[in-house]
Amino acid sequence: MPLCEPTLLLTPEALPRARVEGLYVHIPFCFHKCHYCDFYSISRQTPQRMTEFVDRVLREARLWDNSAPRLVPRTIFFGGGTPSLLPLEQMNRLIVGLREIFDLSDVDEWTVECNPATVTLDYCAMLKASGVTRLSFGAQSFVPGELKTLERHHDPDDVPRSLALARAAGFTRLNLDLIFAIPGQSLEAWAGNLDRAVRLDTPHLSCYGLTYEPNTALAVRKRLGQFRAVEESIELEMLRYTRQTLGECGYRAYEISNFAKQSEACRHNLLYWQGGNYLGLGPSAASHVQGWRWRNRPHLGEWEQAVDASNLPATEVEHLDPEHRARELAMLLLRLDTGLNFADFAARSGFDAQAFFADPIARLTRLGLLDSFSDHIRLSDKGLAVADAVAGEFL
Repeated sequence: MPLCEPTLLLTPEALPRARVEGLYVHIPFCFHKCHYCDFYSISRQTPQRMTEFVDRVLREARLWDNSAPRLVPRTIFFGGGTPSLLPLEQMNRLIVGLREIFDLSDVDEWTVECNPATVTLDYCAMLKASGVTRLSFGAQSFVPGELKTLERHHDPDDVPRSLALARAAGFTRLNLDLIFAIPGQSLEAWAGNLDRAVRLDTPHLSCYGLTYEPNTALAVRKRLGQFRAVEESIELEMLRYTRQTLGECGYRAYEISNFAKQSEACRHNLLYWQGGNYLGLGPSAASHVQGWRWRNRPHLGEWEQAVDASNLPATEVEHLDPEHRARELAMLLLRLDTGLNFADFAARSGFDAQAFFADPIARLTRLGLLDSFSDHIRLSDKGLAVADAVAGEFL
């Protein structure tokens, strides 16, 4: 079982020597808090606080300079919040500062999430010139009424406009986020959204079924009976339609919710799903190093206080024992279309998956939820519909 110390004061010296290949920076500023979102974000900010935020991210980064876990990232991801709300000069200063602190010579993918309502050509050009290789836009829907339900503050036409600006700046690696099973949405309406996204020729699409996370405004409205959620059977039809349609259009469903054309899979997220090491900077950012995991304090003020005191702003610190690490690795790998390869799993975890998971593999294969082969297992088409329940059998 994992050792969990919510209040442990973590130090870099307490962690094992390891190469860390992923860097995530959480930029919490948002124009508006969308009703479905449970990521940490704040909608009231000033230029001064944004400037000080960049100062503190760089100060937090320096806490890891010359530490036992050595950050030499191959992938970087700026998420939020809305990273593109950082003023151009502050975003540039953040990127330049990270280059001064860390060795970024091995980076082969650098993603920044952008708001389609506010991105400009100058901003895209600065990101491209600074070494960013990939942009991700939160489209969510192309139907005004659906955007209103989600409390998204952009117009559907902002999405193709933003993609055009990104391409004009030289970006070819682009992603759109889309949400299905929005209250009131029909299969036909979702098909229309998907068709419009495909016609924009974006090489990567992330398609998520709407979830009602506790304490979000959307979950509260649902409890109050202000709308009815899409029926589960219709949501499953939407998932099947998505996989079939995007497959026919040349997109590989390399992960349950992610679809990519040739060589366009998100390498940073693959690092997560393959159980790799990554470091998170900024409030609420998660980290994992060789079975140690934690997240930064999900409160801007508390994160600021910790960084100002030259302490890691870590909370919910856990050290997973080898068995628990193996179980979580299995759960993550089953999200991928390649599934769990027995030889690779043994090399990375030290466990023989066929022996260690003999009972769930046999039971879930009989139920038709797993496809089992001599060298690997993966979710079946039937198992995709209940992926979380299947993963629970391995945990």
